[in-house]
Amino acid sequence: MGRITDYPALVGVFSFVALSFSTWIGATVFRKRWPLRQGSREDFGVILPATLTLLGLLLGFSFSMAANRYDQRKNFEEQEANAIGTEYVRADLLPPADAAKVRELLKNYLDQRITAYLAHNDREVRQIDEQVAQSQSALWAAVLGPGRAQPTSTVALVVTGMNEVIDAQGYARAALWNRIPTGAWALLAVIAVLCSVLIGYSEHTIAPKSVLLLILPFVVSVSLFLIADIDTPRGGVIRVFPHDLTALAESLRAP
Repeated sequence: MGRITDYPALVGVFSFVALSFSTWIGATVFRKRWPLRQGSREDFGVILPATLTLLGLLLGFSFSMAANRYDQRKNFEEQEANAIGTEYVRADLLPPADAAKVRELLKNYLDQRITAYLAHNDREVRQIDEQVAQSQSALWAAVLGPGRAQPTSTVALVVTGMNEVIDAQGYARAALWNRIPTGAWALLAVIAVLCSVLIGYSEHTIAPKSVLLLILPFVVSVSLFLIADIDTPRGGVIRVFPHDLTALAESLRAP
């Protein structure tokens, strides 16, 4: 079962509700039971901006983490396409029968990798992973036979290229698992809730029923939605589309 951050829209809605409720608690409960005294207002005027600054830094840091992981997934998709395309060309170094077999297996493997990038649910991903593992075994066996029969430098180049194809898929899969840690999400949620409570607790001309109290929950929830969307490799709107793999597949099918 996936994490809640696998569903960015749910993160945005839940964050807005939770932060709005926290702001309301600060405005109705804390402000009435523990009103700020004249001597405490100056200290509160320091605590509130400092806490909001910390929240902004955490949001920016989390967005940077998500963006870096998104770029990493794009780079590995490009590297995987390059590895498959290079190996497809190197297959000409094999005997004609083996070369035709390797090229056909690479085409099927390429289609499976494109489908893997477009998959949404975990069940479909597991099925594709099983097919990819079987295809990799078949590809390795297809070059291992000629490599043992003719242990030359040219055939070794083909074997090395096939190893790079398999490694590229492993790197791409590892990049999908490289997500923002749960601890970072928890810390971000705690700071966001505290900031919302402090905004509601503030006595700076904002009435408890004012719509202005919803500005911070809305801005923070939109930010969390964007961060979760970028960080999620499959469940978000902003995803890595296999442009390079698709272009390679079209070029291999072209007459």
